[in-house]
Amino acid sequence: MENTLKGGEFIIKETKSADIFITEEFTEEQQMMKEAVTEFIDREVWPLKERFEKKDYALTKELMVKAGELGFLGISVPEKYSGMGMGFVSTLLVCDYISGATGSLSTAYGAHTGIGTMPILLYGNEEQKQKYIPKLATGEWFGAYCLTEPEAGSDANSGKTKAVLTEDGKHYLISGQKMWISNAGFCSVMIVFARIENDKNITAFIVEYDPENINGIVLGEEENKLGIHSSSTRQIFYNETKVPVENMLGGRGDGFKIALNSLNVGRIKLASGCLDAQRRVITEAVKYANERIQFKTPIAQFGAIKYKLAEMSTKIYVSESATYRAGKDIQNKIDALLAEGKAHQDAELEGVEEFAIECALLKVYVSEAVQYTSDEGIQIFGGMGFSKDTPMESAWRDARIPRIYEGTNEINRLLTVGMLLKKAFKGELDLMTPAMEVGNSLLGIPSFDTPDYTVLFAEEKEMIAKLKKAFLMVAGKAVQTYGMELEKQQQLILAAAEILMEIYMAESTILKTEKLVQMTSENEHKSRIAMAKLNLFNAVELSSKKGKEAIASFSEGDEQRVMLMGLKRFTKYTNLPNVIALRNVIADDVIAANKYCF
Repeated sequence: MENTLKGGEFIIKETKSADIFITEEFTEEQQMMKEAVTEFIDREVWPLKERFEKKDYALTKELMVKAGELGFLGISVPEKYSGMGMGFVSTLLVCDYISGATGSLSTAYGAHTGIGTMPILLYGNEEQKQKYIPKLATGEWFGAYCLTEPEAGSDANSGKTKAVLTEDGKHYLISGQKMWISNAGFCSVMIVFARIENDKNITAFIVEYDPENINGIVLGEEENKLGIHSSSTRQIFYNETKVPVENMLGGRGDGFKIALNSLNVGRIKLASGCLDAQRRVITEAVKYANERIQFKTPIAQFGAIKYKLAEMSTKIYVSESATYRAGKDIQNKIDALLAEGKAHQDAELEGVEEFAIECALLKVYVSEAVQYTSDEGIQIFGGMGFSKDTPMESAWRDARIPRIYEGTNEINRLLTVGMLLKKAFKGELDLMTPAMEVGNSLLGIPSFDTPDYTVLFAEEKEMIAKLKKAFLMVAGKAVQTYGMELEKQQQLILAAAEILMEIYMAESTILKTEKLVQMTSENEHKSRIAMAKLNLFNAVELSSKKGKEAIASFSEGDEQRVMLMGLKRFTKYTNLPNVIALRNVIADDVIAANKYCF
């Protein structure tokens, strides 16, 4: 398997199923790691779910220590810093399966291993890495990431926290306020962002915290939150906190760059951290549906419940397909850069940055999928789903925060289109040539030939290609209309981003399923084929709606009519799928297995 596409290039080029990674290709080492993490969660975490809802912060720390002892905190850390030195896909795998039981542990793990550790690993000098990374990788110390302020959220570079150099030039005195800091209650190391003098960009610092010597650091009370009850979340106040000058991370003014690139890694890890939660919700839901008898029949046999089980299963299958596709693309890029002689930290940075668009798309889709799945889980449980005595209520509350983490989903939607267009303007991707070709084709006479759809996914692949044309038509005309002012048209960009996201997720799912079928047979994967087709149908419907919304916002008269005709052409099936039959195929397999079985 060799990845040949650059980040974002999926929208203008066709990807072959042989060129994507699927979870069925996990190595023996990765399978063993998956089993070890699953065993840890099933033995140590799942039985204690009730304690997580009672703000048992000590339990979260205790389990993080155990995770460190088992090596789970240092998966992606090189062996020279006491880590396991495993690849990017393995990092996603552990994040995936360690996050399924409770959002409290998932948040603590993600904050520590991602934005709490990675900035030092990727931007630290050798002395900083030798000093801090081994302790973070083993769980001797825990990390926190201190960026958000009362007036600095999505606009990360607008923070008011100040760093003032002392007269002797040996320390910076940091003063300011940070909020919504995960792991604040038990961290030993903080990545703190502050502004030096009137610098345009913020600067990052490594700040140690010792409760016995607070050094001007005061922790606020634990926040009362909707969910993730046992995740420590506090405000932190700095009053001339003394930080050695050698603890500046990167260079002066590099903080904004560090923050942005840390979020790129955080976004795809957040997506992976929402996967097993969905699997477990579906499993609990179908168990209940098989046991709950109404009108002398298990409710699992009712069409309304089958609808839910099928759509829920499809969401997780799609989420998993795309997340691991992107993860392996990133790993391939990192490996290629390492082979060229790049340093590990530079290769990791460039590899993730190359696929920043895909990371943002995944963050949005999967965080919304886990919310959808948990919401439907409550509905299947009915009145019991609203009770704290069932796992659905806490799963639903925990599922709400991922849509806000790592940049809100609205910000990430805007970023996807913005980053894509930026690549086009810089000449890294040629978007306008295919966009112009699509525009010119609208005036031509469409072909009325009936293609050969006897090969599996032949029509589905054609639909994907047409959806890409729909996106290029909308995006191309939007750029022509607004030029550099396009960024002000947020609702238009949000509509285009929806189409872009649906294309990537649907294509990933079809390619994964095609690869599985090629490895075995169609007969062995009827439900997966059904999920790929059902998801594409949903994607086409949503793309049609968002396309109309976008076209109506910047066109009128004959031009609008031509574009709407084009959109209709690009979202029209030759053979409309029987989605009710597809859902029944999927649901019947889940019901028979009495768990999520894909």
